[in-house]
Amino acid sequence: MDTTKRHSTSLERFLEAVLHSAIDYAIVSMDLNGLVTIWNEGAVRILGWSEEEMLGQPAGVFFTEEDQQNAIPQREMRDALEHGRGNDERWHLRKDGSKFWASGEMMVLRSDGGKPEGFLKILRDRTEERHSQERQKLLMHELNHRLKNTLSVLQSIVTQSLRGAKSVAEVASTLQDRISAYSRAHDILMHENWSSTDLKSIVESAISSLGLEGSPRFLSSGPHVELDPQAALAISLVLHELGTNARKYGALSNADGLITMRWTVIKDAGEPFIEATWAESGGPKVVPPRKIGFGSRLIR
Repeated sequence: MDTTKRHSTSLERFLEAVLHSAIDYAIVSMDLNGLVTIWNEGAVRILGWSEEEMLGQPAGVFFTEEDQQNAIPQREMRDALEHGRGNDERWHLRKDGSKFWASGEMMVLRSDGGKPEGFLKILRDRTEERHSQERQKLLMHELNHRLKNTLSVLQSIVTQSLRGAKSVAEVASTLQDRISAYSRAHDILMHENWSSTDLKSIVESAISSLGLEGSPRFLSSGPHVELDPQAALAISLVLHELGTNARKYGALSNADGLITMRWTVIKDAGEPFIEATWAESGGPKVVPPRKIGFGSRLIR
């Protein structure tokens, strides 16, 4: 065997070794009719079909049914012939029917004389990156939604706090207390990955903010109730307003008063509802309010 032939054989072996060692990439060569001529180990791992199953078969089999109906495999080959190569990102099918997102490139294989002899398609599984991008978009959308809701609530708190305020100091104190209550509810939700939280945790936070943690002056009981973030934030503000009112005018305005909060879950037309009772005893004589405040509007 002369030197040229030995070199050619060695190069072919080298290229074949490279081809089959690239297991992270599906490398598929086709003739001009789109029939598979080479199917590397990466194609076996990513797509599921063996080399024996695919040799001589149409490469379009790993395109989705919709793409096959729209002649996407043929379009890719046509674009490659016109432009030399082409990039694409799309969903593909595995042998088991599952879909995966792939980034790929189609190139024309030419003879030494420049005549087209077939095509080479290289693709890589990018499903995890795709899902990561989708999760990121979803999180950004959710963050934007929550931020708008938070700003809307804070705007309402500020507006209501300014109504009837007698001094700047009174407004500042009221705003600080209400925003702190809202912040505590946020902290609880963050601890639960902002998915949901238990009503008991919201009640315990309200008790703690009143300085009555472990005190017999605030008794609470009820079943486990999961609250979504919106409900948790709303109820947290309601309890803050009730506690503030009790401290100023009700059971907590003296040394003997008692607050009892109980809740249960009832069903109305098959839908679950929370039925809660806030009862105060031992406080000053109850008198009707002269005006409807922020707390009353919030509860309603």
